Amino acid sequence: MSLATLGATTTAVAAAAEQNARELYELRVYSLPANKQDALDGYLSHAFIPALKRYNIGPVGVFVEKGEADKRKVYVLIVYSPSRQEIAALSAHLPMDEEYRKAAKEYLDVPPNDPVYTRIDSWLLSAIEGMPRLAKPDTGKPRLLNLRIYESHNERAAQKKIEMFNKSELAIFRRVGLSPVFFAETLVGTAMPSLTYMLVFPDDAERQAAWSRFVKDEEWLKLKAIPEYADKEIVSRITNKVLTPTSYSEI
Repeated sequence: MSLATLGATTTAVAAAAEQNARELYELRVYSLPANKQDALDGYLSHAFIPALKRYNIGPVGVFVEKGEADKRKVYVLIVYSPSRQEIAALSAHLPMDEEYRKAAKEYLDVPPNDPVYTRIDSWLLSAIEGMPRLAKPDTGKPRLLNLRIYESHNERAAQKKIEMFNKSELAIFRRVGLSPVFFAETLVGTAMPSLTYMLVFPDDAERQAAWSRFVKDEEWLKLKAIPEYADKEIVSRITNKVLTPTSYSEI
């Protein structure tokens, strides 16, 4: 093999490895009074997301769950490259970023008796083998996001559920119209071990129709009938959230 051919082969292998490398995600959940959502939106859209763009981090999705009339939960999904250096560096970059500090001044200077949010919960996630990269929805179209979390009673069971998606269930999802945005294993966070994923739909009617097709699908019925894949054996709790993207969400 010539040096030129060897070099081309090495480059191709490296490119393939990069393409298949699993992304990392951070999922943040801000709990806040409804009357503080404008303040959080202003911070995220004018300070936080522009700063991440300068560091080549993203896209960043921002989604709202409307609960009680006076309460909100805002979900922020940050997409990192497979390199873990970005995550460690972010908290060091922001305080030193003059442009960020200027844009975030009003948000950062709020008094302790009038905070923007109650607290932030955060999870670090790693994309699964069957979907190593996020599938970015068309943000120019109306959309609804469905966030689901599957908790398992131990690590073996959690890996079995991930295996189920990698081998068969993801393909069934796509065929029946359950369009995935990301699938990821929780590396750090609460309620571990768990699998977190997000689906996108044009509206809630299509979300319900797609789930209805899924539960009646013959391949799915055969798959879940396999004893080692039975829900009672590998899933102990399911969290289901229907979220609306903000106007500035990049996902």
